Amino acid sequence: MRLPERRPPTNLIACDECDLLQRPIALPAGGWALCRRCDGPLYRYAPGSLDRALAFSLGAVVLFLIGVTFPIMELELQGNVTSSSLYTAVQQLWNDGLYVFAVLIAATTMLLPALELTVMLSVLLALRMWRTSTWIPKLLRLLTLARPWSMVEIFFMGVLVALVKLAHMADIVIGVALWSLGGMMVLLVATSASFNLRHLWEQVSPQ
Repeated sequence: MRLPERRPPTNLIACDECDLLQRPIALPAGGWALCRRCDGPLYRYAPGSLDRALAFSLGAVVLFLIGVTFPIMELELQGNVTSSSLYTAVQQLWNDGLYVFAVLIAATTMLLPALELTVMLSVLLALRMWRTSTWIPKLLRLLTLARPWSMVEIFFMGVLVALVKLAHMADIVIGVALWSLGGMMVLLVATSASFNLRHLWEQVSPQ
């Protein structure tokens, strides 16, 4: 006699600290659910978090477009003034024959961040307008794959290090693009804090 297959419940939450599986509970506004074993934070109920995340992600998209197209900095050396944007930097690397570096920088600082922002905004808009859809889980999987390869933060820190090293050699004016990329990173952190990826999965996963 074959026993029926038992499927584990799909509405359990694993603690990030001790991996204990627990059932979600109803929370008051602003309340946190803590792990029964280690008191680690599990999730938070924040009313209006979807609207805040949507606003933050829209702002991040605008700042990203500015960061890609406008100059990152202007460099004046011996009377010669040059300005460079993220796009022109990739183009210059390609023209110099550094194809691998050009492709890597374009992918990690332009294409994949654009994909991450587009997918995140699409998911948030879909949840805001329709609450659920069959293609949202596919977008979330794509977001999970793209997010680790989006390296705007590393590029931003690299530019800051370069500015410090060049400061004593030439006059440098920080462009609007660098400020925009910094603001975009802040908004992405705010988006994740308002509506994290696990919560998105819980919204669209079948119970």
